[in-house]
Amino acid sequence: MPLIALLSAVLLAGVEQLIEWRYGPMGIIGLLLLTIGLKARSPLCSSIGAVVLAMTVTAPAT
Repeated sequence: MPLIALLSAVLLAGVEQLIEWRYGPMGIIGLLLLTIGLKARSPLCSSIGAVVLAMTVTAPAT
């Protein structure tokens, strides 16, 4: 059980770093809102996070 928790924490940290590197602070904010919304079962919060992530991913490169 502790091994699964450790692996999931490492995976989550890796995903967060990838999003931060690729999409910047708005990507982290979107991921955070999406995660909080899913854990709290709040459709509004998770929807806002999903929209922020979608807008960040589909934004034109500068």
